[in-house]
Amino acid sequence: MSKGLGDLATLPVSRLKVTPKKLEGLTELGISSVLDLLLHYPRRHLDRTNQAAIGAAAVNEEVTVLARVRRVNSRRSRAGKFFLEADLFDGSGYLKLVFFNAVHYYRSLLAEGTEVAVFGRIEMSGGRRTMKHPVVDPVGDRTARIVPIYPQSEKQHLTTWDFGRWIDEALRRIDHLDDPVPGWVLDRFALVDRDTAMRSFHLPETMQEVNAARKRLVFDELLRIQLVLVRRKKELERTSKGIAHVLDGDLVGRFHRRLPFPLTRAQRDAIREIGDDMAKPVPMHRLLQGDVGSGKTLVAVSALLLAVQGGHQGALMAPTEVLAEQHYLGVRALLEGLTLADDNNLFGDRPVGVELLTNRTTAAERTRLMQSLADGDVDILIGTHALIQEKVAFRSLGVAVIDEQHRFGVEQRAALRGKGEGETVPDVLVMTATPIPRTAAMTVYGDLDVSVLDELPPGRTPVTTIWARGPLEEVEAWSRVRAEVEAGHQAYVVAPLIDESEKLEVRSAQETYDSLREGELAGLRLGLLHGRVPAKEKEVVMEAFRNGDIDVLVATTVIEVGVDVPNASVMVILDADRFGIAQLHQLRGRVGRGAAVSWCYLVGAGATPESEERLGALERSTDGFELAEVDLDLRGEGTIMGVHQKGRNDLRLASLRRDREWVARAREIAFELYDAGIPEHLVDELDLLLPEGDEEADAGAEFLFKS
Repeated sequence: MSKGLGDLATLPVSRLKVTPKKLEGLTELGISSVLDLLLHYPRRHLDRTNQAAIGAAAVNEEVTVLARVRRVNSRRSRAGKFFLEADLFDGSGYLKLVFFNAVHYYRSLLAEGTEVAVFGRIEMSGGRRTMKHPVVDPVGDRTARIVPIYPQSEKQHLTTWDFGRWIDEALRRIDHLDDPVPGWVLDRFALVDRDTAMRSFHLPETMQEVNAARKRLVFDELLRIQLVLVRRKKELERTSKGIAHVLDGDLVGRFHRRLPFPLTRAQRDAIREIGDDMAKPVPMHRLLQGDVGSGKTLVAVSALLLAVQGGHQGALMAPTEVLAEQHYLGVRALLEGLTLADDNNLFGDRPVGVELLTNRTTAAERTRLMQSLADGDVDILIGTHALIQEKVAFRSLGVAVIDEQHRFGVEQRAALRGKGEGETVPDVLVMTATPIPRTAAMTVYGDLDVSVLDELPPGRTPVTTIWARGPLEEVEAWSRVRAEVEAGHQAYVVAPLIDESEKLEVRSAQETYDSLREGELAGLRLGLLHGRVPAKEKEVVMEAFRNGDIDVLVATTVIEVGVDVPNASVMVILDADRFGIAQLHQLRGRVGRGAAVSWCYLVGAGATPESEERLGALERSTDGFELAEVDLDLRGEGTIMGVHQKGRNDLRLASLRRDREWVARAREIAFELYDAGIPEHLVDELDLLLPEGDEEADAGAEFLFKS
C-alpha cells in the first residue's frame, strides 16, 4: 500500500524495534516519528571499496579508514586523567587511536573484534601511525559496498549503526512511498522517483545511486521552500488592495534633471522596475539590494516622489537615529528647491515637505508634525521605529521604504504596511546595503521581487585595501592617516569592543582612543563614538565630524551603515580578523564616498585559516557581490538559513553552495505548479514540513549580516 510523508509522520518511531532507553535518546533529538527518522539523512557515505589503507595513509592528511578493533585499553595519565587507546588493523597495517575525553562513550563504540570507520588526521607518534580523538562510526556487520554514516549523538548514546538498523527496518516495512511531484517535472530534470530516492540514499549499492538520490531529495527540499514563498507572493497579490500610481507626472523627471550627475544604468533599471510595480493595483513587495555606494538612496527617493506626485505620501524607516538623521539630511539636500503644485499657496506651488520623526523629537514638535502629516502637508516622513507608533497617522501613505530591513522585526514591518488608508496596503520597498548571493536571495527573499544595483556612480573611486599583517604595515597605516589629515581629509579608526577585555584580547574603542591620542596620532583632533555614548552627545560628535572639526573618528561598528562623510579618505580597522566579510565590506564603504583616492587598512594577523581567507578576499576585491559568494562558501548556508524556519527546518541536504543551479530550477517549477494548481499531496507536504505562521521567509537574512 502506497504512503506519503504525512502518513509516516503519524507513525511513532516506537513502532520499530527501539529499546526504551534508545527511544528516550531519539525523543531528545527531536525524532518522534518514522518520518523524522527517514529525514535523519546520512552525513556521508563510506565506499568500502575505495578507502585509504592504513599502511598507505599519508601522514598529516585527513583520511577515512575502515578497520577491525584489535585492542582497547584505558589508562591514567601522569596528571591523573583517564585516556583511552585502541589498536586497529586492516590487513595493511596498524593504527593507534587516542581519546582524551568521553572515554566511556568511545569504549562503547570500540568493542574488540568489531569493524569501525574512523576519520581523522594521521600523525606519527612513537614510530606508529596515530589518530587523536577521531570521529568513530561503528559499521557493524554490514556487507553492502556503500555504508551510510549517520549523525550520531554521544550524549544520547545513539550510533550510526543504530540509525542504520532502524531505517533499514522502516523501509522494509513500507511497501511504497507516493510521489507528489508530477512526472513531467521528473522527466524535465531526469530525476528518480521519491521511493527510489529514499531507498537509494539510505540503502545504496553504488555511489551512482547515492548521487541520483541526493539530487532528487535536494530538489524536493528546495521546491517545498520555493512553493511556500511563491504561494505567499501570489496570495498577497491576489488578496491585497494596492494603489495604482500614475507614472506620467513630472515630479520624478524634474528631480532627475536637477541632479548634477547622470543616473547609472543599474539605477535607471531599478527605477523602471519599481515604477512598473507601483503602477499596478496590487501592493509592491520589492527588495532593492546594492553594493556600498551604489546609489540606493537616490532610487528610494525616486520611489517616494512617484507616490508624492500622485497626491500620496512616502515614509522611510531606518533602524537607528544616526541613520535616520543621515537620511533626513541627505534627502533634504537632494530635494532642495524641488516644488509641488499647491492651489492653497498664493504662488501656486510649495516645496516638497520632508520631516524627521525619532524618539528625540520633542512633544511640541511631535504635535505639530502629527497635524501636518494628517493634513497632507508632510510629503515624506523619515524616521526610526517611531513611525509605527499608534498616534502616527498619514493622510494617504502610498509607499514605505524600509532601510537595512533585516534589523526590524516582522511586526514592525507589518505595522508600517498597516499605515495605509483603510484597507489599502502601501507599496513596500525594502533595502539592504549588504549584497546577497543570488541563490540566497531567491531562497531567503523568495517572496519578494528583487532589483540589483551592481555598479558605482561616476566619480566614485574604488578603495585601495591593505591587509596589515604585522607591525610594519600597521606603522604604514598610521602614517597614511597623518598624511591624509595633513592633506585636508579625515579618517576613521574602528575597534570591535567598547571596553577593554583581557579575555578576548581585542582593543576597545576607549582604550584605542586614549592610546592614539597620546601616541601614533598625537596632535590630531580625535573624536570617540560607540553604542554607549548618549544620543545627544553622539549627534554632537557626528556633526563635528561632518563639519571637519574632528580629524579622526575612533568608533565601534555604530558607523557601519549610513554615515556619509565624503571628506573621509582612510579607515583603519583594528582586529579585523574578528569581523565577518559583510561587516568589513560595510565598514570600508564609509570611505571612498568622495572624489579623493581612499584607503582601508585591515589590521590583524589572521588568527585562523578562515579569517585569513576573509582578509585576503577583502584585500583582493571591492565587489560586494563577489565577496558575498566568498562569504557563502566560507561560512556555509547554515548561517543564512539558520532561522529560516522557527520550527522544522527543511534544508537538510540542500546546499546553497553546491546546489546553486537547483535553486533556480526549483523556483521555475514552483511558479509553473502554482499557475497549474499545486497537487494536493504536495500542498499537504508544505503544510506538514513548512506550515505557514511557523516560519518567516526573510528571518534567516539576519545571519547574512553577522559574523
